[in-house]
Amino acid sequence: MNKQTKAVFLDRDGVINYEVGDYIMRLEDFKILPHVIPGLKKLQELGFLLIVVTNQGGIAKGLYTHQTFQSMHDYLDKELEKHQIKITEVYYCPHHPFTSECLCRKPGSLLVEKAIAKYGIDPNLSWFIGDKQRDMDAGAAAGVKGILIEPNEDWTSYVDQFNTSAKQ
Repeated sequence: MNKQTKAVFLDRDGVINYEVGDYIMRLEDFKILPHVIPGLKKLQELGFLLIVVTNQGGIAKGLYTHQTFQSMHDYLDKELEKHQIKITEVYYCPHHPFTSECLCRKPGSLLVEKAIAKYGIDPNLSWFIGDKQRDMDAGAAAGVKGILIEPNEDWTSYVDQFNTSAKQ
């Protein structure tokens, strides 16, 4: 029997880095939460792909650029690399409903579905960690179980549940 690919989808602001208000607009304001590195390390060791799915409507509003957003993820990648952690991919929606209509903005599930298709992910073995109901809705629409946390909450206590549930 082939081993199924499993993933943990993570929202960004409030899950990976500190939520500071409306938007993280500068690299200087992008601070990784203290529990994230050990949590991602454990998930990776358990065989989960790590995929970020985030709304970044500040780009559409002109508050920051795609390049600024990328600089934050370059920084994140370098910090994670020090611990042999690899984010499989970052999917982001740069749109905002005040400026344009789109299909990729959460609570829509398009970005989750793209990752599922690209990496052959089994939604039944996968999870979405988010701090907003729209994260849960995006995951659920793609068949992925969700864990709703408070912004900046330590989510590592759920990791063992992910692995146990995935075996069932």
